[in-house]
Amino acid sequence: MAVSMASLSCKGLKIAPTNQPIAPLASGSVAGSGFLVPVPLKLRSISSISLKVQGTASPTAVEGGNSDTDTVPVPKVIIDQDSDPDATIVEITFGDRLGALLDTMNALKNLGLNVVKANVYLDASGKHNKFSITKASTGRKIDEPELLEAIRLTIINNMIEYHPEASSQLAMGATFGPVVPQEVDVDIATHVKVYDDGPDRSLLVVETVDRPGLLVDLVKIITDINIDVQSGEFDTEGLLAKAKFHVSYRGKPLIKPLQQVLANSLRYFLRRPSTEEESY
Repeated sequence: MAVSMASLSCKGLKIAPTNQPIAPLASGSVAGSGFLVPVPLKLRSISSISLKVQGTASPTAVEGGNSDTDTVPVPKVIIDQDSDPDATIVEITFGDRLGALLDTMNALKNLGLNVVKANVYLDASGKHNKFSITKASTGRKIDEPELLEAIRLTIINNMIEYHPEASSQLAMGATFGPVVPQEVDVDIATHVKVYDDGPDRSLLVVETVDRPGLLVDLVKIITDINIDVQSGEFDTEGLLAKAKFHVSYRGKPLIKPLQQVLANSLRYFLRRPSTEEESY
C-alpha cells in the first residue's frame, strides 16, 4: 500500500528525504542510509560548563582516559529529546575512561551547534558527560533527525579516535566501518513494542542492532505511514540501539490495528534471521 510521508508536528522531528547517495562521514557531512546531510561549519563559544572532574589536562589527555584495564566497558551515547523543552540533552558514558570531552564539544560546535551547558559526574556505573545542545542559528533544540544522527555519529567517531579499544563495540568501528554490510551478523534480536501513553499519544519502543543512519531511517519509516513523531530518546549501547518515540495519529493514540501496522513495518525493515517473530 502506497503511503505519503507526513511532516512531524509539535516539538517533534522534521525529515527531508533525498535520493542522493551517502558518502562516508567527513567534515561537513554525515553518513546515513539514503540521506545526505549538509552541515555548516560554524564555531561558537560554550556558554556554561560545569566540570566536576578534577585533574583534567589537555583535550587529548582528558579524552584518552584510562585504557590500561583489561575489561573494556560498553560505550553509551544517549540523545534525549524529552527532558528539556529548550535543548537536546546528550549523555556519553564509557566506564571511568571519559574526561571532559573538550574535543567532542568542539566537534559538535563544528556542526553549527551551541553547547550551552556541560556537566560531568561520577556514579557507580562510571563517568557521565551530559551536554545541553541547541542550534546556533536558532538557539533552540534540534528537531531534524539528520542532524541528530550527525551528532550521534560525530560523538561515536570521536570516541573511537580517543578510545580505539571501543572500536569493536560500535557500529562505526571495526565491526561495520563507515559502510554497513548488506547482511549484519550480530547476535542482537529486534524487538518492537507499542504502548498506550496517555490520551493523545502512544509510546513506540524499538531495540535492534545499531548501524549508521538508523535514527533517520526509523523516523522515515514511521512518518511514511502518516504517524507523527512528537519526541523521543535514542540510546546507543555498544552495538545495541534503543529508540523510544512518542507517536500519534491525527493527535490521538495509535489504535491497535495501526500499532500492528507500525510494528510490522519496522520489523520488515529491520528483519534479520534472529529477529523474533512475535516482536510487537
